[in-house]
Amino acid sequence: MTQRGGEDTGTTARVRIVAVEGLWGPEELAAFLNIPVKTLRDWRLKKYGPPFSKLGKHVRYDPAAVRAWVADASAA
Repeated sequence: MTQRGGEDTGTTARVRIVAVEGLWGPEELAAFLNIPVKTLRDWRLKKYGPPFSKLGKHVRYDPAAVRAWVADASAA
């Protein structure tokens, strides 16, 4: 039971933790790959690099797809 100021409030606190990895922007991906953001821009223009999505004017990368692309590129 939750206590407030020494008195029992009669409620039980419940916490739900959800592990969700959000999408990465170019800055996060550049840091992950240890490359300049400009390289990612060049890759997108050349149709190379990890898959990306455009949400309005914003470029985003799915971390799972990036890891799969890195694994494929490393295996080649």
